[in-house]
Amino acid sequence: MRQIRIPASACGLFGLKPTRARTPSGPDVGEGWGGQAIGHCVSISVRDSAALLDATSGPEVGDPYWAPPPAGPFVDEVARAPRPLRIALCVNPWNGQPVDPECRQAAEDAAKLCESLGHHVEIARPEFDPPPFREAQRTIIVANTRALLVARAAMRGRAPQPDDVEPFTWSMAELARQYSAEDYVNAIATIHRVGRVVGRFFTTYDILLTPTMCAPPVPLGVMSPDNTNGDAYLTAVNRSIAFTSLFNSAGNPAMSVPLNWTASGLPVGVQFAAPFGDEATLFRLAAQLEAAKPWRDRLPPLIE
Repeated sequence: MRQIRIPASACGLFGLKPTRARTPSGPDVGEGWGGQAIGHCVSISVRDSAALLDATSGPEVGDPYWAPPPAGPFVDEVARAPRPLRIALCVNPWNGQPVDPECRQAAEDAAKLCESLGHHVEIARPEFDPPPFREAQRTIIVANTRALLVARAAMRGRAPQPDDVEPFTWSMAELARQYSAEDYVNAIATIHRVGRVVGRFFTTYDILLTPTMCAPPVPLGVMSPDNTNGDAYLTAVNRSIAFTSLFNSAGNPAMSVPLNWTASGLPVGVQFAAPFGDEATLFRLAAQLEAAKPWRDRLPPLIE
């Protein structure tokens, strides 16, 4: 699964996005979306996620790069308490989307919980110029979308057709025609510059804490490429990825932890990001949070 934190947040589950290249993308490709895509799972428990990552992590022979090897099994980290961590709290997203008060409160409540567990929390976030970063992400995503559609159509012996995919997906593939090879190379360079900013940030802080999404879960169908209301779809997507996409681009591990629920009974996840290669700290912290505020038996109310 390459969508991890957002569905985890929307479903009241735990979801950890591993470090870039922690799990292999092969055998057909070496990476997805210029290194911004990574596979793992959503799970009920922290231990389940750690156990699966132990089973699936490590490079495929011939991979172009891989994540730093862990010190030991991830599942063992779940049983270890984290040392006191220096945690940065950020409730303002880099794409400027408004944050629902209940999502903001979820992150602030999580910060208080972390402080009660012996961690230090202060307000901070990586600072960079968001518009070039967002344009670089768009360039990489639409280029990869078009390349995939062309490759799949070639397997059928023909050119790609609009009815092969959802209308929004086709519009992304068509948008790719506006970009050049030079644009793509510059986009990769921009992503890497931002990644260095994030890397430097984590020389000061152990964890960055944010809401997972800017808004509670939307009704079924709104965030679907089949949605004929394009404005509603894009708004929902932008409010969903506002906090998460930075760590796709930088390659850092990040997790959504189901610590809060709205007044109407909808789950609201809280995101924790860590330095490149440091899933161990995330698993330790997640297990501590799971013990302090269990979620396994928490279910949303049924609506008839």
